[in-house]
Amino acid sequence: MNRLKSITLYHLMINNRKMIGIKFSPDRLIQNLVKGLPNPKWSERYNMAYIPNTKANLRIVFNTFKGVVWINYNRFLTNKPVNAKNETVDVSWFRTRKPIPGYRFCPEEYLLKLELKRYANNTVKTYVSFFEMFINFYKEKELYAIDESDIRAFLQSLIQKKVSNSYVNQAINAIKFYYEVVLGMPNRFYEIERPRKESKLPKVISKEEVVDIIENTNNLKHRCIVQLLYGSGLRRSELLNLKINDIDSKRMLVRVIGSKGNKDRLTLLSKTALRDLRKYYIKYEPRLFLFEGKIGMKYSGASVLKIVKAAAEKAQIRMPVTPHILRHSFATHLLEAGTDLRQIQVLLGHGSSKTTEIYTHVATNTFETIKNPLD
Repeated sequence: MNRLKSITLYHLMINNRKMIGIKFSPDRLIQNLVKGLPNPKWSERYNMAYIPNTKANLRIVFNTFKGVVWINYNRFLTNKPVNAKNETVDVSWFRTRKPIPGYRFCPEEYLLKLELKRYANNTVKTYVSFFEMFINFYKEKELYAIDESDIRAFLQSLIQKKVSNSYVNQAINAIKFYYEVVLGMPNRFYEIERPRKESKLPKVISKEEVVDIIENTNNLKHRCIVQLLYGSGLRRSELLNLKINDIDSKRMLVRVIGSKGNKDRLTLLSKTALRDLRKYYIKYEPRLFLFEGKIGMKYSGASVLKIVKAAAEKAQIRMPVTPHILRHSFATHLLEAGTDLRQIQVLLGHGSSKTTEIYTHVATNTFETIKNPLD
């Protein structure tokens, strides 16, 4: 087999029919082999040959090119393992909504695929809301009739509303999920351009301001929540999912299970936080989750945000403070104290060191050695 010669398979939708796209560089041998396939045709739009997408034809493609040229399936076979550890996905409320005149709901097959893939509940809500926004932009069109130019027009309408790049990217993800995952047409819309990624510096507050916020919480429970958000660098969702046995007081660690990207990790446990957590446990008697609501259910994200904002306002912090700002501050203060960037990456659960490097742009010790020209 000559690996210098190769073909790449794609999923295509042409005249509302699924096709196997076959892309290759000009080569007489490959062209002759393609001519021998069942009813091959050429697409000027996609600049590739194609044949009807059937199991029999896929087998013929494999047998025709096997041992002769390299077959690249990366864009064709895209099934990924499901997130087996994710929390139970609940899409029932999407199905039981009362019909709204003139409003199209998300197709059942979309919801089913989100369930089977076990996407996180927050992701499910985001995808469904954005996809429904998209299909209601084209109320009079059947989904199969919507093409790339339609998607671009929808995205342009979002951009004209001056939404963030992140907002536009979420819309693209929700749309691509339908065509690529639900309909099984990977890279059907691979020509769709994404906005340039925004590069914003993380907002941080000083250690003194963090202490002021903790001191201005309303009660012991609120105090422990803020201490863990900052002292362990937790995301709000991670804090809410903590269970009692995730606090390892012997090793002074917090165990974070099934976090972003379905990853587990260990992070630091503050001695100060542990002292208050022990008092909290005796007073509040949580049963399963470390922080529970009135009827023993998991605490709400809105309540955590309210706690942080209220304490920050009471402490007279000038900037609006969120749980994520406490996480940013945790990382920045560690870096300023001389902690290795790789260690901070592990504590935060970042998949890439590039994500963690952003804190070098806000850490004060980055600038301490630079002499100001005015001085």
